[in-house]
Amino acid sequence: MRPAPRLFWLLGGWLAWAVLASFWPTLITPWAVGGVVLLLFAALDGWWAWRQAPPRIVRKLAHSLPVGVWREVLLEIENPLPQKSVIRVFDHYPSACDMEGLPLTFTLAPQTRTRAPYRLRFTARGEHSFVGIEALIDSPFSLLHRRVFIDATHCARVYPNFAAVAKYALLATDNHLSRIGVRQRRRRGEGQSFHQLREYREGDTPRQIDWKATARVNKLVSREYQDERDQQIMFLLDCGNRMRAKEDGSLSHFDEALNALLLLAHVALRQGDAVGCMSFGHDTRLVPARKGRAALNHLMERLFDLEPGSNSPDYRSAATHIAKTVHKRSLVLILTNLRDEDDEELRDAIEVLRRRHLVLLASLRETAVQHLIEQPRTTLEAALEAAAALQYISIRNTTIERLKRSGAHVLDVTPAMLPIALVNRYLDFKSSGAL
Repeated sequence: MRPAPRLFWLLGGWLAWAVLASFWPTLITPWAVGGVVLLLFAALDGWWAWRQAPPRIVRKLAHSLPVGVWREVLLEIENPLPQKSVIRVFDHYPSACDMEGLPLTFTLAPQTRTRAPYRLRFTARGEHSFVGIEALIDSPFSLLHRRVFIDATHCARVYPNFAAVAKYALLATDNHLSRIGVRQRRRRGEGQSFHQLREYREGDTPRQIDWKATARVNKLVSREYQDERDQQIMFLLDCGNRMRAKEDGSLSHFDEALNALLLLAHVALRQGDAVGCMSFGHDTRLVPARKGRAALNHLMERLFDLEPGSNSPDYRSAATHIAKTVHKRSLVLILTNLRDEDDEELRDAIEVLRRRHLVLLASLRETAVQHLIEQPRTTLEAALEAAAALQYISIRNTTIERLKRSGAHVLDVTPAMLPIALVNRYLDFKSSGAL
């Protein structure tokens, strides 16, 4: 039980009466009687409030939510009492949330129910638990508040924000991937897998002509090819300490890499390829390659709560594990944040992988380093920082050249450009038949 504002006002009046009684002794007896009456009323009010049935409160929330997006949480409240009830409600939401709209105040008629929303925005992926709901209920005379804690545990799964992936998917459905920077090349007769026969068109090469079909119909018929399907992509996702980097309040490098992974997985699955993933560096999870519509959902279910840790990535161990478990030739795509000290270990890992697989290393470039180079150098400290940044980039470029000579394809891009760069390079591999 807690005192209500009305009780404080009455106590204030009783104390003011005490001040007057100090000047006029005839008021002392009425003042003492008033205090006893107030105490009895407060005790009776508290006893009635304690015996009353608490309100029934239900929280309604989607089981799966996107990170970084505002979503409504609906609270449904029922007053079981035969009299009007004033209820203030506060929901104990997870700590990894931004909130708007709490606490909520309801004035409910006898034995009625109502509902009201408030908004949450999750700031981290993973599973998050709601503990319960706290309610303050006015007593019958509004002298006290009864505090009630209602056990309403709820587990919400927070996934990466797939709004961008959905936008790309819609554009892909309309065959407009070029609008987002993904190059679509329509090629005649240069694919890897036979698609269909059609009439000869100007520009077809002589080797496209099917002479047997031409003889049967007495006109030129060409073969049309398409990119080979039934290929395989395996992602190696770095969960080491470098992927925790975050720039300008944006997503971490790990979240950017995860979003890029999901976009490319979506595009590859639409192309008829199989997609799998293995995380390394902190939390090792292996998702075998799968095809079909359910493959992307399966991938999201396995990776939605994955977070980078404080360990350094072990590229050699990850490559050895992939070489032992993935026997079909695949495009192995390593998503990481490259450092010059990784040179020797990465070359060893690439050597293990390239015996059977096509290897693409995608490294996230820190935009903060480029900002140091571009900013005006008005002080000695700024000049030294710019010189250090230039040296860092020079060493990084040298490391990338060594990795290319060891047989890997390398992408060195900013986090914002990673999704489109990955899809374009994948389409280049498909069109060239390299995979």
